Amino acid sequence: MSAATSARPQKTPGPLGHRDFRLLWAGESVSQLGSAATRVLLPLIAVNALGAGAFTMGLLNAAAWLPWLLIGLPVGAWTDRMRRRPVMIVCNTVSAALMFSLTVAAWLDALTTTQLLVVSLLLGTADVFFRAAYSAYLPALLPAGQLADGNARLQTSESAAEVVAPGAGGALAQAGSAAVGFLTDGLSFLISAVLLARIRTPESPPGGEERAPGKKTLLREIRDGVAFLTGDPFLRTILVCDAAMNLFLAGAQSLVILFLSRTVGADGTVIGVLIALAGLGGVLGAVLSPRLARRVGTARAVLLCAFGAGPFGLLIPLTSDGVGLLAFLVGEFCMMAGIVAGNIVIVSFRQAYCPPEMLGRVSSGIRFVMYGTVPVGSLLGGALGTAAGDRAALWILYAGNALCALLLLKGPLRTLRDLPVPETETEVPR
Repeated sequence: MSAATSARPQKTPGPLGHRDFRLLWAGESVSQLGSAATRVLLPLIAVNALGAGAFTMGLLNAAAWLPWLLIGLPVGAWTDRMRRRPVMIVCNTVSAALMFSLTVAAWLDALTTTQLLVVSLLLGTADVFFRAAYSAYLPALLPAGQLADGNARLQTSESAAEVVAPGAGGALAQAGSAAVGFLTDGLSFLISAVLLARIRTPESPPGGEERAPGKKTLLREIRDGVAFLTGDPFLRTILVCDAAMNLFLAGAQSLVILFLSRTVGADGTVIGVLIALAGLGGVLGAVLSPRLARRVGTARAVLLCAFGAGPFGLLIPLTSDGVGLLAFLVGEFCMMAGIVAGNIVIVSFRQAYCPPEMLGRVSSGIRFVMYGTVPVGSLLGGALGTAAGDRAALWILYAGNALCALLLLKGPLRTLRDLPVPETETEVPR
């Protein structure tokens, strides 16, 4: 071997160079495809087959997110005491069983609004446990310097699922084939569980080697996580802004399908295609996010995405039939691009910034606040839609979302190019 060859620097593999990350990515991609179809299928079934109104749609959306408000904080602390991968496998298995229950009910023509509400609540509960474990698990598979690229790939798959699957969900609802859609989603959860079970990377002992079992009570651990979150100006500022945005967006999302179906007059297939095309904005945001962060800086990227995305939501209440559907498409596309790009920067920052032994608690604390606003926002959207009509309610909700970006100016982000990063990185096995 020549000296020139031996001196050649070894290229660090990217996220896809890690076998176990590929398994996680594949499992999540399959699961997201099924779930994206169900997110369109389920509300369309509620509206068209079960006659749900604005308030019922608000309840249905609220049920999926209510568990974050009820159990988000203790689940985060509990997850920090457990190995994360088994938690994720159990959650996917439970979610599959719930989707199969809807499959059977649809086949027997026995589906009811009550069952949809109960299943949405239980799926939301499983998602609380899964997301708490999932956010804390990714740093076990990738070094800190690859978290942004890893999150971008995961988010690209989720956004791609939002392009491919909603059209299928809308078409299934239009054709009266709800059982097929629910069955597909259930199978996607099972496939994800199998792929997770094949991951070989060992997890560190829960809470770190130095922690003695029973040293701290669950309540004390929750308080430590909350204190870290509320005491950090970066985490606190981003959280307040995101939670406020979620409040208004949840209200809007609880009404959008009802608005497109009954007020605009679009059928299920058209609605599915519109949502799928708008999902391309999320794909674009996921692809551009790492480049945007490197070019303008991570702090500036968060500000740019927040201030750039919100105003496009004001196009959505202008939607009408025919060519007027472009208003929804452009508004949703641009909003999705900004939201996804900003989320990737924020999640990657949090995973690298927070102490590993507290990441589950901090992540769940953030979701407790962010997602806890969703049931409130959903009920707000349902109430506004009932009182003022779908279109007027959407004007109010999307305007509120756009104004929330101003909250980022109250923290330290406005004066920085980049968010803080840890000084050292630890490699993980491939």
